[in-house]
Amino acid sequence: MTNATDSHDDPAAGVKAQSVLLTVLGRYVLGRDVLVGTSSVLDVLTSVGVGEHATRSALDRMVKRGLLTKHRHGRRTYVGLTSRAEAILQDGHVRIWRTGAVESSWDGTWTLLSFSFPDSWQKQRHELRARLQWAGFGSLQGGLWISPSTRDVADVLDDVEGSDKVRVFYSRAESGMDVPAMLRDAWDIAGIADRYAQFLDRWNDPGSRAGGALATQLVLVTEWLEVIRQDPRLPLEHLPADWPAAPAQRLFRALHDQLDPVARMEAGERLDLRATNSEA
Repeated sequence: MTNATDSHDDPAAGVKAQSVLLTVLGRYVLGRDVLVGTSSVLDVLTSVGVGEHATRSALDRMVKRGLLTKHRHGRRTYVGLTSRAEAILQDGHVRIWRTGAVESSWDGTWTLLSFSFPDSWQKQRHELRARLQWAGFGSLQGGLWISPSTRDVADVLDDVEGSDKVRVFYSRAESGMDVPAMLRDAWDIAGIADRYAQFLDRWNDPGSRAGGALATQLVLVTEWLEVIRQDPRLPLEHLPADWPAAPAQRLFRALHDQLDPVARMEAGERLDLRATNSEA
């Protein structure tokens, strides 16, 4: 494992200020009914390699986008989570700790989603495609998208203009169909595998990091979430035999658990947390 400040000079070579900030909020604010002092957040992100300007800009953007609320207590500024931010952070928690990176119990069912919008509906088409990609759907052709397993797409289509024109089906592939070839058509299989391989290369040597256990764990979790968010968890039986998701997940969890006791102690000492209902 390389030094956090060596391989992550700009901040963290692969992670952005907002990504690390979301990791901090998801680990130490989500579900605790607390606010966190911005000065302490600046301190923690500096140890990761994120500059003060980048962190302040990320905080301001998140307030403007309705992800954070801002509060003043004396001379100190605190931020808290909105319901929208809580939903995003909870989704990340589920992906890391519940669903995991490997789909080994697939029942053979596919969710097919089709839509056809007028040519003038470019904005609506772009929004729907972005939501489908975020949810792990792959594009087979034109307006036909596919996802493994039986998916409830209500959240994906919520508030999307033209959702009444979307059709959803559940189906199974014909026995002679070349499913691996279909996966390669709908998803960048090589790209997904490469992201796992890069994660393994980056974290496989558990050397010391100058930023300490907390900074190391924050970068670890941030990078891992970015990898699995881009993985639709395709059926393991139709992927190459050397698919790297399982060894990458084992490495992530082992390093996370190794760092966790000291990282939590550091967080308790460095993060300024305040109950949301406390008096000024």
